[in-house]
Amino acid sequence: MITSGEFLETRGRGKTSEAITKLMNLAPKTATVVRDGSELVIPREEIVVDDILVVKAGESIPVDGVITEGSGVLDESALTGESLPVGKHVSDAVSSATINQSGHFLMRATRVGDDTTLAQIVRLVDEATSSKAPVARLADKISGIFVPVVIVIAVLSVLVWLLLGYGIEFALSIGIAVLVISCPCALGLATPTAIMVGTGRGAARGILLKSAEAIETAGRIDTVVLDKTGTVTEGKPVVTDTLPIHPVSEDELLALAASLEKLSEHPLGAAIVREAESRGIALRKANDFRQIPGQGIAGSLDGAEYIAGNAKMLEAGGVANTLLVTAERLAAEGKTPLYLAKNTELLGIVAVADVIKKSSRQAVAELEAMGIDVIMLTGDNARTAQAVGRQAGIAKVVAEVLPQDKEREIRILQERGKKVAMVGDGINDAPALARADVGIAIGAGTDIAIESADIVLMKSDLLDAVSAIQLSQAVMRNIKQNLFWAFFYNSIGIPVAAGVLYGTWGIVLNPMIAAAAMSLSSVSVVSNALRLRLFVPKHSIIESSRGEKCDAGAGTVVTGMSNTTKTREHKMKKVIRIEGMNCGHCSASVTKALGAIAGVTQADVDLAAKTATVMLGEDIADDVLRKAIVDAGFSVVDIV
Repeated sequence: MITSGEFLETRGRGKTSEAITKLMNLAPKTATVVRDGSELVIPREEIVVDDILVVKAGESIPVDGVITEGSGVLDESALTGESLPVGKHVSDAVSSATINQSGHFLMRATRVGDDTTLAQIVRLVDEATSSKAPVARLADKISGIFVPVVIVIAVLSVLVWLLLGYGIEFALSIGIAVLVISCPCALGLATPTAIMVGTGRGAARGILLKSAEAIETAGRIDTVVLDKTGTVTEGKPVVTDTLPIHPVSEDELLALAASLEKLSEHPLGAAIVREAESRGIALRKANDFRQIPGQGIAGSLDGAEYIAGNAKMLEAGGVANTLLVTAERLAAEGKTPLYLAKNTELLGIVAVADVIKKSSRQAVAELEAMGIDVIMLTGDNARTAQAVGRQAGIAKVVAEVLPQDKEREIRILQERGKKVAMVGDGINDAPALARADVGIAIGAGTDIAIESADIVLMKSDLLDAVSAIQLSQAVMRNIKQNLFWAFFYNSIGIPVAAGVLYGTWGIVLNPMIAAAAMSLSSVSVVSNALRLRLFVPKHSIIESSRGEKCDAGAGTVVTGMSNTTKTREHKMKKVIRIEGMNCGHCSASVTKALGAIAGVTQADVDLAAKTATVMLGEDIADDVLRKAIVDAGFSVVDIV
């Protein structure tokens, strides 16, 4: 029985570190480096920062770096838990232990040795499994009192039975049985085993729990504070609306705006250029390019003068603003409208915004369903923040706060008796992450934010914050169950071993049977902890009945959401690359076609990426999905 208990404990430790072992095995032993114009194969340990490495299809990436030439499709599932491959291009960051499924590229090493993402994950998990939660320290204190008390009980039992006239052999047998059955093995295993298994399960899902204390505290969180940019939103602006004035077409308006913005360094201009390039729109050469601070840009295209900017730019150029109401509506939605005019003729508006992540609204709904208050804290202006809050379903929004103000807001909540978790990704979030009871960093964020946090979400998905809290709650439930059974076992076993039943029923506990019972208690505690390996976050897909109407004047699709909601669980996700989608009406048509298929629980269309992400409640053949999209008037490139 003792051997069985040790076997289960060892097996639990092995399973917990299995994800980490797989990661370490994914990092290649050697790497191909370019030095003095030649390719050399060297051990991974000899790679230095700024080395140029060659990564071919099928190879693992040895260290962290940035792609300098070429492209690839990377399997990052070992690090992030995300099963879908991710396309990487020049200037994109890549991490060690990920696999280049296809493509060929050169990369510059930025982090080597113990500084790589893989090494940091291993270190964090090791620290978490070796640390102790407050409840574990409580168990240690109890054990410190429990052991001498049991020794006293054993001695008293021997003395009592001797005084009652029984022999020395019988009395000693009673004393030994008390000592054996009360061995606090189960009490000692109750907490560390559950924490070890829970931490390993989190690592396998891309959730890094830095300490046992963070696990315990996260399980008692009642308020979650979210940063906006990069946490609730994608963190980079994209084109959301293209509203031309007849007879100018959407593509023509975008081509003109992007041709001007190509020479601009503004991030909003870069978003417009990216959108034009993603649609395959050819850009023109702009001459006499000028930037007007606080207003916009100007230049000539094909001999005609164009301006692009805000309302002040139009006013300065003597252009009549016939789209003021439309621009105000866009601004109220948290978007930045960019006017485009030719000479004194207004051509239309291109709207740009930092859109919310696809999972943000669901994550907020899941947190609220768990009884947790959600607050968004941002340094952005109040109008934009309120718009993002409405889109994400966040009722309380605090805007225009400085980094030190974020820390102060967290402190105020704590003074009100709240247990606060802060989720952020930027340098400005570091003070708040450190102040919060639990700091949760988005994995794609800055190093200082990750260093200041207690939990790191490798997938940069807000739903993983929900998963982290649910996992912490599951671990704490498991620990409490283990402690209960450990104490329950001793409260029953010690009196029986002391012989309280002997006088009435003649029952006495043999020391060998006591040893077996003691081992059985350890087996039960370890077995219960191993159940955490089966942990799966309880996420539901919140689906809405939508009514869509086309605004002919604006050339966009206006989507209204009814109050009818349904909750379904999804079992599978597929991503479909689609050709032929050029506007909001197109994406609405694809969404409607996919949503009509039985078994589809959710369909999200990304117009910029030309993809549709489909959540399935049951296995649906690719041909069924393909036919629905083709029947809607579009073509399918592939389905992953």
